[in-house]
Amino acid sequence: MKKIVVISDTHCSRKSQKLPARLVDVLASADLILHAGDWSDWSVYPLLSEYAPVEGVAGNTDPSEIAEKLGYSRIVEVEGLRLGLVHGHLGSKGTEQNAIHTFAGQHVDAVIYGHSHIPVMHTVDNTLVFNPGSPTDKRFQKQYSFGIMTIEQGKIQAEHVFFDRD
Repeated sequence: MKKIVVISDTHCSRKSQKLPARLVDVLASADLILHAGDWSDWSVYPLLSEYAPVEGVAGNTDPSEIAEKLGYSRIVEVEGLRLGLVHGHLGSKGTEQNAIHTFAGQHVDAVIYGHSHIPVMHTVDNTLVFNPGSPTDKRFQKQYSFGIMTIEQGKIQAEHVFFDRD
């Protein structure tokens, strides 16, 4: 079984690198961390890498340094499954539709995106569509959030973790 922690929209600067305790507790047991963009500062990458391997993409608030290193979309293969990772800001439709459209014509088992800070989990055409929300910038949501995915025997299970400020 693989445990994947899914985050997006951390919007951390060098000055505010502290990750929420609720997230850190889960990162300690992760096999992989996926970040769907809006890191805001590259310093978040090595911070997360202390816990597990990190795969990520750039978002609309990220400096060119992050976009050059990570690009705006990628497919991450885990245990034979293909996870499409994108921020969701590029395109002319709503965030979720932009994210899904990014992988049109390609087989993916899940589309993971961010940008809206709104937690989402449902299935479209047998593909899991998942937005973890934000662990650091809840905007108009009641709570902060991130996601946990487990992959076992070719199946993905996903859940959101909701929490109040530390």
